[in-house]
Amino acid sequence: MATESTSDYDRQQAERPAQNQPRQPGIEAEMEPRPASVPDHYVGSGKLEGKTALITGGDSGIGRAVAVLFAREGADVSIVYLDEHQDAAETAHMVEQEGRRCVPLACDVGEEEHCQTAVQRSVDGLGRLDILVNHAGEQHPRDSIADVSAHQLERTFKTNVFAMFHLVKAALPHLSEGSAIINTTSVTAYQGNPTFIDYTASNGAIVAFTRALSNELMVRGIRVNAVAPGPVWTPLIPATFPAGAVEDFGAQAPMGRTGQPAEIAPSYVFLASEDSSYMSGQVLHPNGGSIVGS
Repeated sequence: MATESTSDYDRQQAERPAQNQPRQPGIEAEMEPRPASVPDHYVGSGKLEGKTALITGGDSGIGRAVAVLFAREGADVSIVYLDEHQDAAETAHMVEQEGRRCVPLACDVGEEEHCQTAVQRSVDGLGRLDILVNHAGEQHPRDSIADVSAHQLERTFKTNVFAMFHLVKAALPHLSEGSAIINTTSVTAYQGNPTFIDYTASNGAIVAFTRALSNELMVRGIRVNAVAPGPVWTPLIPATFPAGAVEDFGAQAPMGRTGQPAEIAPSYVFLASEDSSYMSGQVLHPNGGSIVGS
């Protein structure tokens, strides 16, 4: 995908047209401009050589960027996605261009049996599992808690929280000392967003889940951390907001623009590698300069 610099990110913010996609998850191939997946300065150094990773939501956005950087660092990856087959095929091609293997897996991570199947197919395809990245998520804006239906609440938590439980349970028999689990939460868990109250609550649960799971698995030498991005230009944005709101999405960040997946993915590389060997139960905050409590 595009390799761009920080000045290009500023230009993208200024030139982004109004756009909307009618369903979640969104499609990266239909976005204008396309998100930047690879930092132009990033040179792999074998940090993940010989490792394998399973990345949910790995077909596009931050998940795609993580998959490509993991591959650049020497890892084979499997990417789990719902039904965005074109995006998944493009991501697989990008991983393969880095000289690594990629196993695309279409499934609904909100269903436990699908998670079990995805983990097993990943292990069958790549031979082992060292890194689990729980990244898949969904969000649905509502003006009031009164507008959040039981169905929406359940669906949000099934995708954002329950899936992490299911995937970790399925992955644990394959993980060993030195393995890493990385969960994606959000800046909303720390700031609170009244128009995404169920999404915000699910991300708060992810922070607590990360801390509790870290305490459980530390004795096994498995580190568990999380990343809490701020506003990032991914398919979830045009699939969530009305077209006009997409134009200046992210302008509220202290840096005055939305982030790019290429700027978020290095946090996942750090947490997956031995560079973070003395960290567990922690959350990184690539959010455009917002100061939040941890």
